[in-house]
Amino acid sequence: MAQPRRPEYVPNRIDDPNYVRIFDTTLRDGEQSPGATMTSAEKLVVARQLARLGVDIIEAGFPASSPDDLDAVRSIAIEVGNTPVGEDGHVPVICGLSRCNKRDIDAAWEAVRHARRPRIHTFIATSEIHMQHKLRKTPEQVVAIAKEMVAYARSLGCPDVEFSPEDAGRSNREFLYHILEEVIKAGATTLNIPDTVGYTLPYEFGKLIADIKANTPGIENAIISTHCQNDLGLATANTLAGAHAGARQLEVTINGIGERAGNASLEEVVMAIKCRRELLGGLYTGINTQHITMSSKMVQEHSGLHVQPHKAIVGANAFAHESGIHQDGMLKYKGTYEIISPDDIGLTRANEFGIVLGKLSGRHAVRSKLVELGYEITDKEFEDFFKRYKEVAEKKKRVTDEDIEALLSDEIFQPKVFWSLADVQATCGTLGLSTATVKLIGPDGEEKIACAVGTGPVDAAYKAVDDIIQIPTVLREYSMTSVTEGIDAIATTRVVVTGDVSDSKHALTGHSFSRAFSGSGAALDIVVSSVRAYLSALNKMSSFVGAIKASSEVSESQRVQTTE
Repeated sequence: MAQPRRPEYVPNRIDDPNYVRIFDTTLRDGEQSPGATMTSAEKLVVARQLARLGVDIIEAGFPASSPDDLDAVRSIAIEVGNTPVGEDGHVPVICGLSRCNKRDIDAAWEAVRHARRPRIHTFIATSEIHMQHKLRKTPEQVVAIAKEMVAYARSLGCPDVEFSPEDAGRSNREFLYHILEEVIKAGATTLNIPDTVGYTLPYEFGKLIADIKANTPGIENAIISTHCQNDLGLATANTLAGAHAGARQLEVTINGIGERAGNASLEEVVMAIKCRRELLGGLYTGINTQHITMSSKMVQEHSGLHVQPHKAIVGANAFAHESGIHQDGMLKYKGTYEIISPDDIGLTRANEFGIVLGKLSGRHAVRSKLVELGYEITDKEFEDFFKRYKEVAEKKKRVTDEDIEALLSDEIFQPKVFWSLADVQATCGTLGLSTATVKLIGPDGEEKIACAVGTGPVDAAYKAVDDIIQIPTVLREYSMTSVTEGIDAIATTRVVVTGDVSDSKHALTGHSFSRAFSGSGAALDIVVSSVRAYLSALNKMSSFVGAIKASSEVSESQRVQTTE
């Protein structure tokens, strides 16, 4: 079935009844996953990729949560929100989240107003349990606040306002119809129906959307949206049920990342619609599925949240066929066991490439391989990568695609460098204490060396790094995997650290929290890989602290000028 072109964007209507808008909240809800903190620069890179992917709306963050988040959303609005991409010149809507209060809405508007198509997304809880125990407000008070704040957002000049009744899945139906009717009158253009705690079953959620569509006065003047959490593993199923029942905006994240068990997965929802379009009434999206694999890899690297091998669509085993029966069927006809082709999501099988890389491979061959794998990098990034590639190729007979991707992630997908690794030497074993000597290059280019003793070589190396950088941190997670088989495999390390950084507010609770920062590293030597990962996390923390400090200095300067 041929797919029509994306209809022209109008906030409160879609001219083609079969078109479904994809609202990506990877940079907002997804970034709230523990350890998934991204720097402003990383968020901008991911936002560019989301635009290439073709998402209709990018929820870029929660501007009121911190000065850094406001700056990140503003940067995305200015750059990504005004730059056409693709053959159709698509420009995504840039959205900022806010609670139903003027301070949050002002911050959201300040951040998104620079985009060609800005949107404010505001929410308030509507279930009895939330209104009674969290908000401590009556239903009448909640309706009044929702109406006032939606109207306020429109009064600022924002033509596109989304409203969410938090915990709609457990809200009283008649109250839900009433508050949605009132916010439509106040100017809401999209009504998002969240299953905030992942409580509903698909038939329940589908009926909820159908009932809202049938019983809410004025609903023809707004778009119905879904936002499904994955606490019971039903987020994708609930989202599809909602779309089938009449929702025409679906809120998702890359790899399904998000709080607790995560959100509905963009790649699962989009590929299900593409694969089973005829059973969904001819629904379609504007997503360029060729960019799914690259988007998934980028979010994994920047968020530090790697998907499990059996993850649908983008997992390492999603297109792997090991059993004899499956392999026999695949050799005879791929359609026997593959309902979608890996080419559909921009994934090319390694054994179908004509190029095998080794230590004699030159720049042209390596660059060609990167293109085949779907990576687009600058000349400088390529030169940095090629240097690392040569170091590995001298020690390995054959460099696999997995090796290439691990090195590329370690070299390219890294935060702003404050501290970089020059050398590390460690000794360990049963005959004495484990020791490590580390040489780092600081922000000013000065080399600093430290030695330390630890319970093992990695512990010793980390203590040496701490002696040099002197940033109070706690190592929360440490994991290591081998990229390929064999004793010469590249090791990839992931760490999560926390420090004294609590200048952020949670979107749903409003409470301040200490951020966690993830880092990843890759090398043939496990100690080197571990130190690279640790430095990656510390660099991300340093970048975040620097942004907070800069924002505080600007605010203090403005305060002094105002006083004078």
